[in-house]
Amino acid sequence: MAARVAPAAVAAPPGSGGLLDVLNVAAIVLDEEGRIRLWSPQAEELFGYSAAEALGEYAGPLLVHTDHLDQVLELFAEVMRGGGSWAGVFPVRHKDGGTRWVEFRNMRLQDKRQSLYALGLATDQGTLRQVEQDLALSARLISQSPIGLAVLDTGLRYLSVNPAQERMNGVPAAEHVGRHVQEVLPGLDRSIESCMRDVLATGVPILDQYAIGRTPADPDNDHAWSISFYRLEAPNGKVLGVATSSVDVTERHRTAESQRHAALTLQRSLLPRPLPWRPGLEVATRYCPAEATMEIGGDWFDVIPLGGDKTALVVGDVMGSGVAAAATMGQLRTATRTLADLDLDPAKVLYHLDRVTDGLETLATCVYAIYDPYRGQCHIALAGHLPPALLHPDGTRELLDLPTGAPLGGCGVSFHTTCLETKPGDQLILYTDGLVETRDESLDTRLKLLLDVLDDADRPLEETCDLLLDTLRHAGDHDDVALLIARATSCPVPHRA
Repeated sequence: MAARVAPAAVAAPPGSGGLLDVLNVAAIVLDEEGRIRLWSPQAEELFGYSAAEALGEYAGPLLVHTDHLDQVLELFAEVMRGGGSWAGVFPVRHKDGGTRWVEFRNMRLQDKRQSLYALGLATDQGTLRQVEQDLALSARLISQSPIGLAVLDTGLRYLSVNPAQERMNGVPAAEHVGRHVQEVLPGLDRSIESCMRDVLATGVPILDQYAIGRTPADPDNDHAWSISFYRLEAPNGKVLGVATSSVDVTERHRTAESQRHAALTLQRSLLPRPLPWRPGLEVATRYCPAEATMEIGGDWFDVIPLGGDKTALVVGDVMGSGVAAAATMGQLRTATRTLADLDLDPAKVLYHLDRVTDGLETLATCVYAIYDPYRGQCHIALAGHLPPALLHPDGTRELLDLPTGAPLGGCGVSFHTTCLETKPGDQLILYTDGLVETRDESLDTRLKLLLDVLDDADRPLEETCDLLLDTLRHAGDHDDVALLIARATSCPVPHRA
């Protein structure tokens, strides 16, 4: 029969005792006569006597003032007679002659030879009271906080929740303990668990993470929270788990969603649907609102029929967000259509739009192109906009090197028109900066990625739109995207008398 081996104790580094280190508990052992037999380093710090000075001495005369000595000896005798332990606060004489108020706990010990000893545990009263006060204050802060607070272990199982978190979740505190977060809140956004694991792994806090989900407190409606996460560690660095603080922002979320819906409805009502059929041109478009914000931007596209079967292609981006940006976008779109009817050169259209935008007290970028299917030409001008991409039928692609110009609204700047010779199968890709700009990659890297996605000139335009968005857009992007792809098709010259 195999012997059972007790688990070995794991040595902790100095200063890793947590609360015991804070209390700096001193240990003293006295024999039956009251002589000091064991003296801890903490006792030396608390009373001032070294082990060499204390060991073998009578504890009473060494540590107790004369007027308290009889009382102490009686308490010691009672403990040694088996009268139980004794605890209390007592004035102790320090080596420097001063008095320290010390919290004591004394108890009788007995070895296997029936010899009796007294164990005394002592700590400074002021330190103990401060710890007690801090713990009581922490407990009250947690229990009375209107912010939901929770502590989970490294397996993401609840250790405790405060009453505010209990009310938010609609689950009693006792039913949280020991259960995984997804067991308690199956309707919670799964990204929350991912955030907690990242915090456990890195130790880097995550602040104000927006989360949407449903709880047993209100299972039929979505709620929103702003949640922060931080890792809990013991004094020795051991990871204990993760703590969360949650603020219910449901009302703010619902108000923002209502505003967002109104702005999105307004914006989409201003975008051309369905797209007009144009001779010699195949067109596909997309508009995607930002995912990481409750507001939409002022991105737009347009396809405008012109005389002589020509077509104006427009993509623009009003700076800002919300209903105001969408309304401004509507005004610029209307102005662009009005100017397009005048059959002006693209640079002239941008010149007049610049003056209109200045009156709106905002800035916007724009790309304006006119395609002539019979001449096989595309005249194009930019106003502070990113370069369009051109995909040829043989699969080669490029970013057009065009004069960038300045954003609309600066007034007085000049714009330049460039003429591109096109042939059937050429694809012009116009887009707003939300497609390619991110916070963690350079614009050059993102523009190269855009070209890499344009790897099949025969792919249907609708599929190309989806592929660009799926590849370049990330969950939680902070900007809208307007995308327009136009492919030149064969267009016989009409007979003219």
